[in-house]
Amino acid sequence: MQVISAKTAGFCFGVKNAVDTVFEQIQAHRGKKIYTYGPIIHNGEVIKQLEQEGVVVLNSRDALAALTEGVVIIRSHGVEKSIYDLAKSRGLEIVDATCPFVTKIHKIVQKESEAGSFILIVGDPKHPEVQGIQGWIAGSSVVVQTPKDLEGILLLDDLKICIVAQTTFNYNKFQDIVEIVAKKGYNVSVLNTICNATKERQEEAKEIAEVVEVMIVIGDKHSSNTQKLFEICQNACKATYYIQTLEDLNLNQLRLVETVGITAGASTPNTIIEEVQSKCQSYLLNRC
Repeated sequence: MQVISAKTAGFCFGVKNAVDTVFEQIQAHRGKKIYTYGPIIHNGEVIKQLEQEGVVVLNSRDALAALTEGVVIIRSHGVEKSIYDLAKSRGLEIVDATCPFVTKIHKIVQKESEAGSFILIVGDPKHPEVQGIQGWIAGSSVVVQTPKDLEGILLLDDLKICIVAQTTFNYNKFQDIVEIVAKKGYNVSVLNTICNATKERQEEAKEIAEVVEVMIVIGDKHSSNTQKLFEICQNACKATYYIQTLEDLNLNQLRLVETVGITAGASTPNTIIEEVQSKCQSYLLNRC
């Protein structure tokens, strides 16, 4: 009987920095209203904890525009340049908790688009990180998530294309899309902006899923990187289950197995991971 937990599971650097930043601002501005533009990270349990501390989530540009005072913390996924401009115009104090790897993409696409490049973003067009990246592009761009999305996209042969990726995108799928674009003969500049921590997390999750009977992936349902982990693990282990907290764990799924693997998304608190791990270990031991 064995429980194998991924060493890379849990908060990544960018997420930890963002959450720590909010708590630092809470301590520094007691009695002052603190807001985050969008959920600081994609984890409902963390958001509940911050709300209990009085932090308010702004979910729209209109909500930001209605403010006249307070501290506005930019979420880890980043935002469009226009959001910074709006907050400044309202006289609000801005604290930037954008993941440094996302900020790097903002600078790349701004520079490349101003130099005349067409920007091709590989990622989920509905994800706030991707929407934020688009907001730093000075010229034309397109977002593609699958090779099929490339169908019907006609570009000038002499156009320079700069390709970047959502930091949490599946590395192998990114490579597939890049290969298709490159074969079309365009003048392409490829910048692999997938976070190294994301790639390592995905590789370790796959390795564990290949050798266990049941794989448990922990993370918020809105977490893009957790969704990618689930997809990768499910391809390697059919008995893969996606849970958000210990309450979602169905121990009956472990009734006849000897090996259980556990991984978690970059926005999953260690406390939740440890609870699930402890419960699985206890169940397997007491089952004998």
